[in-house]
Amino acid sequence: MSELTLTEQEQIRREKLKELEAMGIDPFGEAFERNSNSKELFDAYSETSKEDLEEINKEVIIAGRIMTKRLMGKAGFLHLQDRDGQIQVYIRKDTVGDEAFEYYKHTDLGDIIGVAGVVFRTNHGELSVKASKLTHLTKALRPLPDKWHGLVDKEERFRRRYLDLISNDKSREIAMFRPRVIRAIQHYFDSKGLVEVETPILHSILGGAAARPFVTHHNTLDMDFYLRIATELPLKRLIVGGLEGVYEIGRLFRNEGMDATHNPEFTTVEAYVAYSDMQGMMELTEGLLESVAMETLNTTEIVYKEQAISLKAPFKRVTMAEMVKEATGIDFVEIHSDEEALKLAKEHHIELDKHQQSYGHILAEFFDKYCEHTIVQPTFVYSYPKEISPLAKVSKNDERFTDRFELFISGHEYCNAFSELNDP
Repeated sequence: MSELTLTEQEQIRREKLKELEAMGIDPFGEAFERNSNSKELFDAYSETSKEDLEEINKEVIIAGRIMTKRLMGKAGFLHLQDRDGQIQVYIRKDTVGDEAFEYYKHTDLGDIIGVAGVVFRTNHGELSVKASKLTHLTKALRPLPDKWHGLVDKEERFRRRYLDLISNDKSREIAMFRPRVIRAIQHYFDSKGLVEVETPILHSILGGAAARPFVTHHNTLDMDFYLRIATELPLKRLIVGGLEGVYEIGRLFRNEGMDATHNPEFTTVEAYVAYSDMQGMMELTEGLLESVAMETLNTTEIVYKEQAISLKAPFKRVTMAEMVKEATGIDFVEIHSDEEALKLAKEHHIELDKHQQSYGHILAEFFDKYCEHTIVQPTFVYSYPKEISPLAKVSKNDERFTDRFELFISGHEYCNAFSELNDP
């Protein structure tokens, strides 16, 4: 087994670990009971004056990771980061004692400590805790990413999420916000009478999407299984079984390419409702986004990628053919043959695969090239060609199209739904 190669910083930190042991301090600590955190302190005292804080004399016990440290003779400051943010800690030798102050001098960025003290405001006006006692909890054996730039390499951020959470406030904010979104989705669907379900992740037969699966082997049954690529088929069976309205927030697994918007393992929200149709699903979808926005943000007006977006229902509704006509002047409703469509594709330099030499595929390619990226506000694009919508009911108004829609926001697709084809 090859010997572990350590950086100079890592070697120094391991030496400090031995020093802690020599002092009778467990480098990796034990349970620690705190009675407050950074958010509670700022919520309670952000507007309280220095003089009032002195009179209140609020004693607290907090804990967190050391993110900054400034030593100034017989006193010093550090910023302690917990789950909700950071708060400054002021440490004086004559307050914590010689032994504790010596310990403080030897701490490193990334170490986790407990602090008991009094809430006060510095002469510069920063809300802080004046330490009366320090408790070592965990020694960090590796240095944190650069304190000024954080973890800026995207590949590294995605591979080492724990460092990203330590270094980037925005990443931590998103991690804390996601569960609130999940709860809000559940609240909305529950209020509509849908039943939340969990369906099997291991499938013996693939279905519900066209994607390459991850394959695993069941030893007892001596047969291969697949990690699910869609939740569709089990959910439809529950509708057949009489549940009438179901939804699942579940993980899917697709053994395919990766980029900024595609991951082999991801979460989807899928819902099925009996006695409904495409229009009903549009209303359910726009109601979902509006409700989630209001519950989590208390507004439907957001800014995403520097664009002002309104999640207030109802959303715009437009057919695919109408969007293409608006962008190119070509009215595909008046195109009645594959030959006409192929000619238009050639004139507009749209490259087609062998299986795309038909009216419906060409219309979809025109939409992808000229329309999708232009959509900013939430928009339901419906009446998809039947060639690309095999499981959707054919439109009663024009048999070339189906009762299917996708929701687009800021140039990206967020939802796909349709009136289910239920004629065997």
